[in-house]
Amino acid sequence: MRKLASIQTVNAVEPIPNADAIEKVRVLGWWIVAKKGDHKPGDKLVYCEIDSLLPERPEFEFLRASSFKPAQTDATGVVTVPAGFRIKTVKLRGQVSQGICFPLSFLPTGSPEEEGVDVTGLLGVRKWEPPLPVGMSGKVKGGFPGFLPKTDETRVQVLEAALLRHKGKTFYVTEKLDGTSFTAFLRQGEFGICSRNLWMDETDQTNVLSRVTASIKLEEKLRAACERLGFELAIQAEVIGPGIQKNKYGLKEVTLRVFNVFNVDAYRLVDHSVMLATLTDLGLEGVPQLGTLTLDHTVDQLVTYSEGTSVLNPQVQREGVVLRPLVEEYDEDIGGRLSFKAINPKFLLKYDE
Repeated sequence: MRKLASIQTVNAVEPIPNADAIEKVRVLGWWIVAKKGDHKPGDKLVYCEIDSLLPERPEFEFLRASSFKPAQTDATGVVTVPAGFRIKTVKLRGQVSQGICFPLSFLPTGSPEEEGVDVTGLLGVRKWEPPLPVGMSGKVKGGFPGFLPKTDETRVQVLEAALLRHKGKTFYVTEKLDGTSFTAFLRQGEFGICSRNLWMDETDQTNVLSRVTASIKLEEKLRAACERLGFELAIQAEVIGPGIQKNKYGLKEVTLRVFNVFNVDAYRLVDHSVMLATLTDLGLEGVPQLGTLTLDHTVDQLVTYSEGTSVLNPQVQREGVVLRPLVEEYDEDIGGRLSFKAINPKFLLKYDE
């Protein structure tokens, strides 16, 4: 589970060219711009990752002018995301800064101070979620089902130890697309579709996920594949096109690109070669494949590697890359599947509103 706010140790402090009042601080695999002299190597501090939403509290008020986000509500007026201060990627004096640091004194009295401790709850930090796009509301059957894995990827900046442990291993690389998360499944004969967090009603055509499901006859495709393969399956994909994330790829209609195939019966993701063969069998397109990489990279090198333009539209920066081994395996640092993402900082600076 992602630690939005945690106790960490400063690994390094370096100057920023032509900057007298600020410097860059290294925490985990992240660089953060901070006031000069506030931190030194070996110091413990509270680090809040990008996408953290800090609560409206006096100690965070200095962020109001740059970071305040009003509360979000659903159609009935119920608050779904409270007001707060959103931490995002910024550039200061030419230096990309990802996250924010606070002294341990910001924690309640008596809080633990060991490195790595998750203090997200203690500080009232939540994950920032962008407003729901038009066409993404609709009838809901329930929360995301427990018999399927969620699709969140771990950022490479928190996996320095894992990079060393898997050095020399071959990973396949895909483009991370900027759309909306989608899952479709067959389980015990039942067909269903999900957004990132909810089990949606597939018959409700007011929802874009339901419409794209019907347009490509996805239920029929999964049922036919189940008969041929001998197991029930799920696909996980990014839905892209008009009305979704400003349609950066310039598509004329809504479509989906698959990045996971899941064996529901065995509760496991299939290996890369099986996934590609299954997509061919289903007649579905996968996310862009960018080849393979032999892992011998630092965090910073992988972040640089993530930069580039999209395969789907070379006129825009890609969101980033996702790396996975050719054969599925478990990783102790991730606490699940060995899979991680490197997000393109140029994309974040341009589009991460």
